[in-house]
Amino acid sequence: MRKRFEEQIAFGQTPIESVVIPFKSRDELPPVLAALQWIYITPEINEQIFQLLEKKVIGNKKQTGRKGMELWHILVLGVVRLALDCDYDRLEYLVHYDKLMRQIMGLDSTFSGEFGKGFHQKTISENVCHVDEDLLQKINEIVVKAGRSLIKKKEKILAKTDTYVLESNVHFPTDFNLLWDASRKCIRLLSQLCEVKDIEGWRKSKNWEQQIKGLMRMCGRANHSGGSKKKERIDELTTRYLEKAYQLEAKVYASVKTLFTMELSQVEMLVLADVNYFHEMLIKHIDLIDRRILKNEQIPHEEKVFFLFEPFTEWLTKGKLRPSVELGKKLLITTDQSGLVIDYKVLEKSSDSAETIGVVDRVLNRFGADFIGSMSFDKGFSNESDRELLSLFIPEVIMPKKGRLSKEEKAREGHRKFKALRHQHSAIESNINSLEHHGLNRCRDKGISGFTRYAGLGILAYNLHKIGNHLLSKKKIVMFREKEKLLKAA
Repeated sequence: MRKRFEEQIAFGQTPIESVVIPFKSRDELPPVLAALQWIYITPEINEQIFQLLEKKVIGNKKQTGRKGMELWHILVLGVVRLALDCDYDRLEYLVHYDKLMRQIMGLDSTFSGEFGKGFHQKTISENVCHVDEDLLQKINEIVVKAGRSLIKKKEKILAKTDTYVLESNVHFPTDFNLLWDASRKCIRLLSQLCEVKDIEGWRKSKNWEQQIKGLMRMCGRANHSGGSKKKERIDELTTRYLEKAYQLEAKVYASVKTLFTMELSQVEMLVLADVNYFHEMLIKHIDLIDRRILKNEQIPHEEKVFFLFEPFTEWLTKGKLRPSVELGKKLLITTDQSGLVIDYKVLEKSSDSAETIGVVDRVLNRFGADFIGSMSFDKGFSNESDRELLSLFIPEVIMPKKGRLSKEEKAREGHRKFKALRHQHSAIESNINSLEHHGLNRCRDKGISGFTRYAGLGILAYNLHKIGNHLLSKKKIVMFREKEKLLKAA
């Protein structure tokens, strides 16, 4: 049975609200822990967040005697992982041996071994994965609203919107190495499954792998080298590579056909489903290599797959010199003048200009038109009809136009207030850089659900870091004033 947190304090244990956070440390962890402590001791925020966590993680499950990880621990561990941009192994170490983190989690300051199994890295990862993007969107909304009232009080929001690429954890794709990926997965999965089901034909699976990998490397070297008759060499090696791949495909097809006639367990059916997927990718990339290299066809972009294990990965060019190409998904963020991310969205094959109305609609629904002072965009979002529509709801819409300007447009963009807000828009680049240092440069989690969850946890960690810095700076000012009073009294 899961609890929100342990209400009964053990002997020698420090209450979470009494934990002293060092305000002079320049490490990433203390501000995040200070913000988590603020959530814990603020009843309105605490109640809203725990209600959401209970609904998602516990739901309608039966209340049994078996203990599960506390909801407070799930929240703290998910946030700290992204705040420090660390993996689950380091998180396991921190939860066992970092005194401050253990105190914030409501544990004894010193690890004595009784929680060794409960906080194994596998246990942490399985529990953190209970949260999803929808839940994190709602928690972020609660945190941002409370954080704004803490930092900026009644100031109107000066919002800035931009996109950047959150990369998938993939290698650079080529036709040759994608065919190799499909081949090796077919070989490894089928050889194991056929051995269990006593099907012959895969005794030399290692040799198959070595031959196909060798041909893949030879094709890659020929493609990158120079010299005379380069095209002939590439065509010859590619033909050899495809011949071997054709032989493998026929072998895979025969084994799969045999397996479908047999009685399989649920686990074996799942393995066979993976084999079918990689078999399809094997056929697809044999065809793509044949058409592109041997037949000199131009392959349409929508036919390409850039990574077999993360098929949602997109090939993105943002017009930068370095890197000129990024592999992942666009992350749309909107920040305010205090640097808090007030809205975010993982884009699904969408352009910047197509998201303008959507992001403004979400911000207006969340905060109300009376609280929005301005919204600024870069030229990638430029759309005249959208700008005119948004001007009906927002006092200042900063949306520079692409291309040549008319006299009216020059006058509008040359206005002092427009120029001032446009210059302030560049502050979002600093926010993006900070997000990348909170884990949102490359996603470590697998699958599209893992990708969106990773983005949500990174945004939450970033916002809590901003709020925690504000709390610690206020604490520092209070301590400084108290010290001055004592010196005057002396």
